[in-house]
Amino acid sequence: MIGDITFGQYFPGKSIIHKADPRLKITLTVAYIVLLFIANNFLSLAAVVGFILLIMALSKVPVGLYFKSMKAVIFIVTFTSILNLFYGTGEPLVKFGFITITQNGVFNAIFISVRIVSLILTSSVLTFTTSPTQLTDAIERLLKPLSYLRVPVHEFAMMMTIALRFVPTLLEETDKIMSAQKARGADMESGGIIQRVRALIPILIPLFVSAFRRAYELATAMESRCYHGGKGRTKMKLLKFGKVDVIVIGAVLINLALFIVLNIIFPPSIVL
Repeated sequence: MIGDITFGQYFPGKSIIHKADPRLKITLTVAYIVLLFIANNFLSLAAVVGFILLIMALSKVPVGLYFKSMKAVIFIVTFTSILNLFYGTGEPLVKFGFITITQNGVFNAIFISVRIVSLILTSSVLTFTTSPTQLTDAIERLLKPLSYLRVPVHEFAMMMTIALRFVPTLLEETDKIMSAQKARGADMESGGIIQRVRALIPILIPLFVSAFRRAYELATAMESRCYHGGKGRTKMKLLKFGKVDVIVIGAVLINLALFIVLNIIFPPSIVL
């Protein structure tokens, strides 16, 4: 299960999405997450989801990686969908005792599920096609206006990127510790909830020790290379908008126009 989590991993490639400016990708990721939540009917939602699927295809990242990124949230999606089945108004489709399922409830369940899945896929496209270094530079450039308010933008961007970069590393470390504990006879899959929580203690302690050790080694390495934050530092690769970014922006504007038309003309499909 832990080995299947792909959040935070970078998949090298030469696709049009890989070549796009990371600042543009971060901005569009946030924008499409907002569009997912303001879509009020299935047609406008389909316009957003269709564009996300197109971006996934253009990224040339193996589909299996996207499916792996969904494994960690399958339970959340299923649980949320089941809950929304019972929160709908209108004529009941199924009624069993106090349980009532309406057409509006079914629409709610489908709508919410598609939103959550699309949100995860959108975030996965960003992390799969953008290296940690590019993410750092892009976040720093996007937040640069805050530096005039004495906000440590560079340090903030560095911390976010390092945290994202070490997600796969810590997951791999957790998998190794669990395998080592199982080899010593630890039982982590049987018993009640309390027993399973207690079984995690031998995993959490060495995991925290390993995390602090890695943080100390990273801090030592940065100090030995005379790292003192972003003040006065230059960039080896400057971020510049190119033809690829113009093409992406043009496609986004067309999709945004279609979304606005569909979202205004057609009536809402759900009752929030």
